[in-house]
Amino acid sequence: MIDISQNKIGEKVTFKKYKSMGMSYPQDEAKKRIRILVWLLVGAFLFLFLPWTQNVRSGGFVTALRPDQRPQTVHSIIAGRIENWYVAEGDYVQRGDTVLRISEIKDDYFDPQLLERTRLQVDAKNLAALSYSEKVKSLEIQIDALKQNNVLRREQAENRLRMAELQVTSDSIRFEQAKVNYKIGEDQLGRARNLYEEGLRSLTDFEQRELRFQEVQANLIAAENDLLKSQNARIAAFIELNAIDNDFRDRMAKSSADMYEALSSRYDAEATATKLENQFSNYEVRTGFRYILAPQEGYITRAIQVGIGETIKEGAEIISILPANAQLAVEMYVSPVDFPLMRVGNRVRFIFDGWPAIVFSGWPQITNGTFGGVVHAIDNFSGADGRYRMLVVEDPNDKPWPEALRIGSGADGIALLNDVPLWYEIWRQLNGFPPDYYTARQKSDNRKK
Repeated sequence: MIDISQNKIGEKVTFKKYKSMGMSYPQDEAKKRIRILVWLLVGAFLFLFLPWTQNVRSGGFVTALRPDQRPQTVHSIIAGRIENWYVAEGDYVQRGDTVLRISEIKDDYFDPQLLERTRLQVDAKNLAALSYSEKVKSLEIQIDALKQNNVLRREQAENRLRMAELQVTSDSIRFEQAKVNYKIGEDQLGRARNLYEEGLRSLTDFEQRELRFQEVQANLIAAENDLLKSQNARIAAFIELNAIDNDFRDRMAKSSADMYEALSSRYDAEATATKLENQFSNYEVRTGFRYILAPQEGYITRAIQVGIGETIKEGAEIISILPANAQLAVEMYVSPVDFPLMRVGNRVRFIFDGWPAIVFSGWPQITNGTFGGVVHAIDNFSGADGRYRMLVVEDPNDKPWPEALRIGSGADGIALLNDVPLWYEIWRQLNGFPPDYYTARQKSDNRKK
């Protein structure tokens, strides 16, 4: 039997003179390439297990954190005509510095002595109100005098009424006495007539008795007359008492009417004076509005109204001011898919326009040229484009933001999320899944581990 392993054509025939055949034999360089390829594959496999920081990348721009520190426009409160400019674009102004002066264009305010004349009207109305106050005081004194006089007159009238009543009582007693005397005299005259007719008395005695009866009859009539007089006096005293009350009421009504009329005039004068004072204050404040002042310190960025003699309307924009020393923040927007992952206090890395950076979004530790930030506020409603706004401030534990950074500069934000293996991040990106949900505490624990 022939041993095939010993039947090698290479031992009998040499192929070294054939170049193509010789290149097919394995050599040391090929073995090196294979080893390099194997190690590369092993390195790539191990590379998939490196930690990768998930992130959400979004663009934004630099703004101010506080609303009062953001760029603003200065408006004119009143309509007017531009007379003088005191600043130029780019000037630095302090709060209260005069920017420009305008003049009135309404005919109601053309009078150069408007404030002085309005003040004279106010003083005149105040004096009128003061005079009415004095009149009210005089009428009050008059009313008090009427009350005191009425008390005295009423006491006097009551005394007269009492005297008249007593006189009526006295005259009544005298009248009753006169009637008794008349009755007795009448009886005595009858007896005297009977005695005269019987001849027991003389004619002279009868005539004397008759004369006495006439006196008694006259006394009766006089007593009755006195009684009627005293009764009339009592009625007159009562009428006088009522007349005193009626006269007092009439005088009181007239004095009260005069006092209330004076009070009404005083209140009307005071109301007019108050209205004039309010008008005077409005004129005085309006005079100050002729000078447009800087609301805060900052830089004049743009003059919206220009020229001398140009008229402006009420509320018209005049200039734009960029506040100085504003606390900067970045206004960035995230999509609704990434919004649930955002939390106040999350860290963000920024690439500002004008500052070069070498960025490895998944490895922030080896990234250069970026600046740190912390999420300060997140809107709870989406904007017009359907994205949510976040305000990110400077991270106090990181290097400070550039001093030359200005409001309005562009910023590319990288919100740092959870740490995952690289293969997981590749798999997530290929499948289009959102980043993992996390909290700041979980992220801190992951970093410690």
